[in-house]
Formats: sequence, structure tokens, C-alpha cells
Amino acid sequence: MSSSSSAAAGAGSGEPSSTGRRGRTAGWVEARTSCPHLPAMPAASADDLARVPPPDSPCSRCHHPAENWLCLICKDVLCSRFINKHMLYHYQDTGHCLALSFSDLSVWCFACDSYLDVQSILELRPVYEVAHLMKFGQRPPFRSLDVLDLSSGQNGGSPSQS
Repeated sequence: MSSSSSAAAGAGSGEPSSTGRRGRTAGWVEARTSCPHLPAMPAASADDLARVPPPDSPCSRCHHPAENWLCLICKDVLCSRFINKHMLYHYQDTGHCLALSFSDLSVWCFACDSYLDVQSILELRPVYEVAHLMKFGQRPPFRSLDVLDLSSGQNGGSPSQS
């Protein structure tokens, strides 16, 4: 699991890099606008959102302070595959496939092997908003749903018409 800063920057643009490459070979990936594993997440109740730990929480296994991810199913904090792989092992052991990066607040689905777009997936917004508020002290700037083309996941377009 890597940071998705480059993923977020290029996601949805559809533009090739300066070398003519697209997608993963260009250093960014397209975030999914849906995920069949979202029902595994608990409902975004006040009690569940109150269990979201601060973004500077260390890994619950090795206590490493950086590159940690929040399991969106059980709210455990575990380190990335670039540290000691505890979030990956957690997924393999429990099947909890949805995680939020405390580094850049991206969301990853292990089962889909993909980043998820928190701007267009309404189920992710509450936990993302809580994490953003704790990390930056302000609510995130969500794109309005009326400027999202939810059929294609592109920004600024109007919905496809047949």
C-alpha cells in the first residue's frame, strides 16, 4: 500500500504523462467510484465515528509512528506494507479489506486492489470527514455531487445521456 498523493493528483484526468504513459505506468492510478465491499463497513453512526483514533496513532502491533492505516471495519490502526505490513496481514487474517491512510487520507480496498474515490462514494464520506477534521482541524472540501459524473467518475462533466 503506498501513499496516493500521486494517485489523487492524476486520478480522473485521463491525460497521459509527459512521457505518454497512462495509469499505473505514469505514476498514478484511477480511483474506483464504487466498491462491492462497502457493506462490510459498519454504519456511520456517532458511536462508530467516535471510535476513529487520531491520525498520529501508532501501529497497534509494532508501534511504528508513521505510514499507518485505519481499518474501516474494526478501527484498528496498523502500519503499511512499506513498514512492517501489519495492515496487509490484518486483511489476510480477518478479511477486513477497507482501510484509510493516515498519511494522505486515501482509502484502499485490498479485495479490489484499488484506491476508492471518497469524493464520489457517499458511504466513505463520514469517516473521511472525521479523519480530515482531526488531521487538519477543518472539514474537507467535498466536490458537489452535481458536478460529478457518477456514471464515469469524471469531474466536471454532465451525466451521460443515451
